[in-house]
Amino acid sequence: MKSLKLNIEYASTLGAYWMIYGITGSFASVFMLAKGYDNMHIGITLAAANLLALGLQPFVADHMDRAKGIKIIDASVWMTFLMMLICVGYFVFAGRSFMLAAAIAAVLAIHALLQPLLNTLSFRLSECGTNVNFGIGRAGGSLGFSAIVAVLGTLVEKRGEMSVPVCTEAACILLIALLFLTKYSFTKIKQANDIEIAEHTGGRPAATNTDDDERIDLKAFIRRNKYFFIMNLGVSGLLFSNAILTNYMPQIADGVGGTTEQTGRILSLMALLEMPTMIFIGQIKKHFRSRTLIKIASIGFTGKIVVCWLAGSVGVLFATQAFQLVAFALLMPAMVYFINEIMSPGEAVKGQSLFTMMFTFSTIIASFAGGWILDASGAKVLTFISALVTAAGAAVVFLSIDKVEDHRRLPHD
Repeated sequence: MKSLKLNIEYASTLGAYWMIYGITGSFASVFMLAKGYDNMHIGITLAAANLLALGLQPFVADHMDRAKGIKIIDASVWMTFLMMLICVGYFVFAGRSFMLAAAIAAVLAIHALLQPLLNTLSFRLSECGTNVNFGIGRAGGSLGFSAIVAVLGTLVEKRGEMSVPVCTEAACILLIALLFLTKYSFTKIKQANDIEIAEHTGGRPAATNTDDDERIDLKAFIRRNKYFFIMNLGVSGLLFSNAILTNYMPQIADGVGGTTEQTGRILSLMALLEMPTMIFIGQIKKHFRSRTLIKIASIGFTGKIVVCWLAGSVGVLFATQAFQLVAFALLMPAMVYFINEIMSPGEAVKGQSLFTMMFTFSTIIASFAGGWILDASGAKVLTFISALVTAAGAAVVFLSIDKVEDHRRLPHD
């Protein structure tokens, strides 16, 4: 019962986190177009957000790797509160302005910095002796994203673009409340388990293994994990198309006759279709290794963007989301588990952060390129180029991933 409660709370926490992205990320184009920005300015703003996150992620990762227990929750609360404060700028700075773009970029940057913390949290929560399933937790994230984008598409059409910041503030409050609830449950369960252990050991502290507690900086981490770094470059190619489809779906749908409301429904369906894979990732992993699942996801990403490029109607864009079952839905939990399997505790957050940095890097390139290509050549050319980049990323993943674990087994200086 305790395990179920903690899993539900963790899944709800990720639900609130991805809700915020659904509002601030997926509807950034809609909000900024309504404020008078063009596609190029939108691309620059999204890229600036991810550049900021990319610069700060090594510092955050190193600090969190050194933090004990679940201090990750305290950091997450403060970062979410900071997002709320900055989001006030959405109301204060009316119309197209540098300050409004800066506020949007700052909110998105802080949100990106939170991702590796919350991914790692599932394993930190297990320190209380209760199994926390990341796959189910991430499915909760997809449910939260799906629910908000489905509602927000209609809200924006009927109430206007200011629905975006209003929903952002509400989702941030929800995330903070859920983080506190999760921390309370963790502390209560851990205290009960510690008392039980003390009774069985006569009060002696349980033995701990500190062999894996080595702490290294990010530069040393990359040098020690060069094949993992190369593989992540390939993953960034896969995530390029994901960033294009998430950030510019309003323009892509418009190119085949779609509306803002239909865009919300497409994004909602995309997230809903992630859930079955993520919920059953534990069962799937009994039959396939994490590296095999990542290879399958590489094929899924490539197939999805190719069909989007060929799409001639909104109906095909809806149908294309079926690839999500074996694309993003498979890659996210498979990568998190893969990293946890091959990394020592002292490297865990750095490993997750490098993965998130590739996510961020691909979003920077996609943001710059996407805005420019849309204005210069339109959505068809954008999806074609995305297909080429994604196929190249899949090739890199296939060529490097089998070498990652072999390299990890070699002695390091």
